Amino acid sequence: MKAAVYTRYGPPNVLRVVEAPKPVHRDDELLVQVYAATVNRTDCGFLRGEPRFVRLFSGLFTPNKRILGNEFAGRVEAVGTHVHSFAVGDRIFGYSGVNFGAQAEYLTVKESGLVALIPQGLTFEQAAPSTEGAHYALNHIRAAGIEAGHDVLVNGATGAIGSAAVQLLRHAGARVTAVCATANVELVRSLGADRVIDYTKEDFTRTSDLFDVVFDEVGKSSFGRCKPILKPQGIYLSSELGPRAENPVLALTTRFSRSTRVMFPIPRDRREDVIFLKHLMFEGKFTPIIDRTYPLTEIVEAYDYVETGMKVGNVVIRVAQER
Repeated sequence: MKAAVYTRYGPPNVLRVVEAPKPVHRDDELLVQVYAATVNRTDCGFLRGEPRFVRLFSGLFTPNKRILGNEFAGRVEAVGTHVHSFAVGDRIFGYSGVNFGAQAEYLTVKESGLVALIPQGLTFEQAAPSTEGAHYALNHIRAAGIEAGHDVLVNGATGAIGSAAVQLLRHAGARVTAVCATANVELVRSLGADRVIDYTKEDFTRTSDLFDVVFDEVGKSSFGRCKPILKPQGIYLSSELGPRAENPVLALTTRFSRSTRVMFPIPRDRREDVIFLKHLMFEGKFTPIIDRTYPLTEIVEAYDYVETGMKVGNVVIRVAQER
């Protein structure tokens, strides 16, 4: 099979599209022909082995997972003898987490993993980018205890996590203020934001509004800067480590604070979240935003673009043509 493979940490040009062994599924696994995958910030981090602590999971000196890609959509080609909920030919999508493997023509996933049938009417390329960003957004919403009527600000509302967060917060009944650049104001408003702040014209940390939760989904702010716009028991939550890796430390030191505090939740992989996203997509209440689509042969260019930090939503990799 063709796969994007890397054998050493480094920039995108260390990737090579080569012939690799086709994986063999176990009794409790599905063999999936991948039609579409994505490139995201997690992939870029593991490609470079940065920040360095990721090497505790991926290999200290050389990567132990040679094929990246943690979300996919494809067709079931074979099933293990213990698999009962999927059949050959099923169109499925899912999230493989740090097992990766999606930037290839085939991968194996457990029947009990984060995988579900693609909603009717969606293509493989539309379904592929539906899990990684939304998975983090759901974990953040759950950790912060967001409920209907809460005031939430999302900084970085056009990223994979941020664009999913705006839609999922809206579905939860929260009042959403989203922060983005001028070019994306109307897009973010269409996702369900009640108010959009253009950061090129206004510093969102100087707004007179107060929020129950501030989601910094791009890591370009800090607890110190956002503290003035938090309500007395407000929560600051970021998808990034923060300046000098302060967010995990602040999450510990402010944990039992009776005033504002920081949360840095460790994401939980739950299959029910993928089922939930499946239903929202079918109902038209969640639509993953796609910026660009690249063929697998242009995987290096896709990584280069993601690393610019300018993508809007998701970057999709077309692994095979839909039939």
